[in-house]
Amino acid sequence: MNFDFSEDQHEIKRTARDLLGQRSSLAKVREAAEGHRYDDALWTELVALGWPGIAIAEEHGGQGLGAVELAILAEELGYAVAASPFLATVMAAEAIGAGGTPEQQAKWLPGLASGEITGALGEVGGLVPDADAAAVIVLVGDDGTARVVARADADVTPVDAIDPTRRAARVSADGGDPLADPAVAVDRATVAVAAELVGVAQRALEMTLAYVKDRKQFDTPVGAYQAVSHRCAQMLKDTEGARSATYFAAWAANAEPERLPEGAALAKAAASDGARDVTASAIQAHGGIGFTWEADVHWLYKRAQVDAALLGTSGKHRRRLAALLAARLAPAAA
Repeated sequence: MNFDFSEDQHEIKRTARDLLGQRSSLAKVREAAEGHRYDDALWTELVALGWPGIAIAEEHGGQGLGAVELAILAEELGYAVAASPFLATVMAAEAIGAGGTPEQQAKWLPGLASGEITGALGEVGGLVPDADAAAVIVLVGDDGTARVVARADADVTPVDAIDPTRRAARVSADGGDPLADPAVAVDRATVAVAAELVGVAQRALEMTLAYVKDRKQFDTPVGAYQAVSHRCAQMLKDTEGARSATYFAAWAANAEPERLPEGAALAKAAASDGARDVTASAIQAHGGIGFTWEADVHWLYKRAQVDAALLGTSGKHRRRLAALLAARLAPAAA
């Protein structure tokens, strides 16, 4: 059995890596973060390529591809720490596309697919990425419900979060239109966040490996020392574990939807813990310079901290996974 990407999926990944390497270098990320603004030219190019609508059905103006293709793009944008509203927009699109009513889909998906409008999704009381400029916001309640709210009907308060490469806000709203299937809506959005975390971890791992191979102590690369090499090995393990869990969940979203709840919980738990640990280890492995503002590795650490909290912490998802597995195994034990 072949678990690799298809040739088309490999092409999506290559195209994204090449484009973002040119358009969203870490110098560009720094410029956007320090200037407290997004790279509008980058977003215009992503829209022209149809990326916001990659997983939106063709009948609503999207490309009609699946959660795996979306995860590939989310991973690459996380790898680049791109300063854009992509993740927030596709989270809202995934939620409305998978769990919305036909009326909600017809009203919002064409604009999200074309990039004419942006969207946002987050938990009530928590940080909601890019809600300040979004036309539509999906609010997830503690009781498992979710509702679609127009930006004009919401009270949005911008917040300075730890990650300056992404805008954030707190949102409150009365009313809104309930999603028909909030569970699948939130699960698919959760997989997109996990995919971005995988990209963040991969970039931190690669930057660390390059540094420890080049940095020398006593004429020996620091990566040759056992303590450093063991740390790097753990970073690789955490990154690959998060990647495997995330792409299983993305595959399940379209191929075996009944397995998506378990997959999404596993992916978010693994990716949240993995990316936080990997980026923290990256700072440690960079030594004294890793703690400075001039070192680019801290952009990855901050993105991981915020993403890890979106739509539930790793602990919340582990508890959910345990409950789902217990429910599935209960009939067999009876």
